[in-house]
Amino acid sequence: MTAILEVGQQTISLSELLTKLIDYQMLSSVVRELIIDEAIADIDISSDRTQQTLEQFFNQHQLITPEQKQQWLQKQGLTQTQLKRQITRQCKIEQFKQITWGKRLEGYFLQRKSQLDQVMYSLLRINEAMVARELYFRIEEGEQDFAEIARCYSQGPEAQTGGLIGPVALSSPHPTIAKLLARHQLGQLLPLTRIENWFVIVRLEQYLPAQLDEAMEKRLLNELFNQWLQKELQRQIPRIMVSEEI
Repeated sequence: MTAILEVGQQTISLSELLTKLIDYQMLSSVVRELIIDEAIADIDISSDRTQQTLEQFFNQHQLITPEQKQQWLQKQGLTQTQLKRQITRQCKIEQFKQITWGKRLEGYFLQRKSQLDQVMYSLLRINEAMVARELYFRIEEGEQDFAEIARCYSQGPEAQTGGLIGPVALSSPHPTIAKLLARHQLGQLLPLTRIENWFVIVRLEQYLPAQLDEAMEKRLLNELFNQWLQKELQRQIPRIMVSEEI
């Protein structure tokens, strides 16, 4: 048996290592990285960009002096060469995302926008119809503040925040509430609505439309990248499992 790994008193061969990767459910992680490596193989990253990204990395981790950098590397079990290699690889991945999906971002953003828009809203839920109607009219007539009533009467965790929820994606609330929020104006009390065992009082406080800014571009590129990667994994893993069985 040719050993490729020694851990304590254990000597692991290549075939044993593959078996353990499968048993420990780690094979898909290895395959994932190999798929990425193949995809980025032809992408070139300049040494200047790598060095710049490395310095940004050190600054983000507040590693200023050579001593601080070396201590951090030792703690992570890395050499600076290994860290540079990791950073270069990450730069290649980001470049691959941009090359592959950059021109599609605007269309994908418009396709996803209704799920990306965010809202803040006030919610109060009661399981008794008569109490819910009474509280609804108090709020509607301005007799009592929504937040005050929510703290006193709401039977959900929103009571702790005076009924205020968000910002959350418009797709996050219960579908019935989401539809109501999408159709009403800021500050408008929505009609008293029954959802399952609850009577809910809702008011739209703030509408935050999604924008295709730098942060959103990064999020969408990551989504598209992960969708592609998942499809590749589904295609590759069965082939690997069959080979192992043979």
